[in-house]
This record gives sequence, C-alpha cells and structure tokens, in this order.
Amino acid sequence: MEHVKTDNKTAVTTFILLGFGNAPELQIPLFLVFLIIYSVTMAGNIIIIVLVIKDHHLHTPMYFFLGNLSCLETFYTSTLLPRMLVSFLTGDRTISVGGCYIQLYCFGIPAIAECYLLASMSYDRYLAICKPLQYATLMSRRLCFLLSAISWLCGITVMTLLISLMSQLKYCGPHEIDRFFCDLAPLINLSCSDTTLVTLVSLTVSVIDSVPSFLLTLLSYISIIAAIIRIPSSDGRKKAFSTCSSHLIVVSIFYGSLIFVYVLPQKEALREVDEIFSVFYTVLTPLINPLIYSLRNKEVKRALMRVVNKCGISK
Repeated sequence: MEHVKTDNKTAVTTFILLGFGNAPELQIPLFLVFLIIYSVTMAGNIIIIVLVIKDHHLHTPMYFFLGNLSCLETFYTSTLLPRMLVSFLTGDRTISVGGCYIQLYCFGIPAIAECYLLASMSYDRYLAICKPLQYATLMSRRLCFLLSAISWLCGITVMTLLISLMSQLKYCGPHEIDRFFCDLAPLINLSCSDTTLVTLVSLTVSVIDSVPSFLLTLLSYISIIAAIIRIPSSDGRKKAFSTCSSHLIVVSIFYGSLIFVYVLPQKEALREVDEIFSVFYTVLTPLINPLIYSLRNKEVKRALMRVVNKCGISK
C-alpha cells in the first residue's frame, strides 16, 4: 500500500478489494467461472443489441428499451469483471483511489440508469395491456428516445455530483474494501474527512433515484395484473401475461438484490450473504436478463433465426 504524508497524516493512495480473496485455492476455479459468465453475458447482450438494430420486426418500444437495457448491462459488466479476472490470475487486489473513483463512476451511471429504464419498460407494458387502443399514440418513438435519454442523463448527473464531492475526501486509516468492486458506502465509511455532506447527498439521490422508479414499476404491475384478471378468456390472460412476465422476473431480481444489499441493516453474520447478493445484481443479473428475454420470447427467437438465415449461417 502506498502512503503520502499530508498535514501530519498519512494519506492512503490505494485500496485493497477483499472480495473472494480469502480462498487462495479457489482463485483459478473462480477465474474460469467468472470468465464463462463474462463471455456469455457479453455475447447474450450484444446479440440482443444486434437483433434490435437489424430486425425491423423488433423496431417497437418494448424492444427499443430491451436494447437499451442490454447496452447498460454490457457497459457496467465490462467495468467490473475484467479487473476481477485479472486479480484472480495475479493475486493483485490493490486499486488506486483515482481508479476506484473511475470504476464507481462507470458502474454507477448504468446502475442508476437501469432503475429509470426498468420503470420505463414497466410503463410501456402498462400502456400496451391497459390502454391497447391508445398505445401507439401514447408510446411514440419520440417518447421512447426521451425516456431512454433521461435514464442515461440521470445516471451521468448523479454520479458526476457524487464523484465531485467524494474527490474532496481524504483517506488516512483502514484501506480495505469488503467488496470485489469499489462501492459507494465502503468508500465513504473509510474516509477520515467529514462525510456529512456526501452522505446526505448520496442518501438523497439514492431515494430520488430508486423510490419513484420502484413505485412506478410497482403501480404499473398492480394495474397490469388487475387488467389481466378482468380478461374473460384464459387464452387472453395467458397471452397478456406472457408479454410482461419476462420483465417482471428481471425487475424482481434487480430490486430484490438491491434491497438486500443496500436497504437491509448490515450485520456481520450476513456479510457473506451480502457479498453473494452483490455478485447477483452486478454480475448474474446481466447474465440472466438476455437468457430470460430470449428463452421466454418467441419474437426474439424468430428474429435470431431470421438474422442467422440472412447471414447464410443456416440453410
């Protein structure tokens, strides 16, 4: 660990990421597991992005948002996993303070944007099922682009504000982060500066970013389920539910993991479980999402076959 003396205090210039570092004999197996996860995640999300762009049958609001979701997950998976894979091979778990801020910034932007994007997707499904006759008018292409742009803009604005405040902090004590990546709360807790302002701002933006989007998603699905129950035919109910079941699974996994990691009280007894859930929403959710949307969605399967046939790979 490197130190710099400032104002009679020793300033920490590097951190140690402790995640998965307490089992040296598992480093190679973990490397192989996470390499497979990263490869499948990138392939699955890139395939969805290509399909949404290339196949005109998928040029609808639902798949436009799905393509954006895949972009987000490709971005923040690439922020975390490559460095983790290197640490498994080399055993080097150190990261500079500046590098930590950059990783947090690049991870935080798509993570925040995903909250808004999932809410937009829920609103899209609400309009499609509850207001089918007005859907084409209400969910216009302009609104789709606007909702997507707002999602990214909120992520960029919030993380720029937080990183600008955190860059004022100094670190002069413990330098170990009990995560496999640089997360906001551990960085604030490790600082020896006055963290009142950055804590207040981070709490405020966390509530603003998560609570309204979660409530909008929840209310959308309450309305959707109520509308589906009122459909007289069982075939109609099944068809209506199939259009939003994939997204409901994704939302449940994403918010369930976030609540466990960031909302529930942190206890030493749950430290390992907490680490597992942090892996779940940062690593496994981007892996599961394209599988859920492709395996449960006939239109995506058809689009894949059309693109494959068009490229001459399959006869």
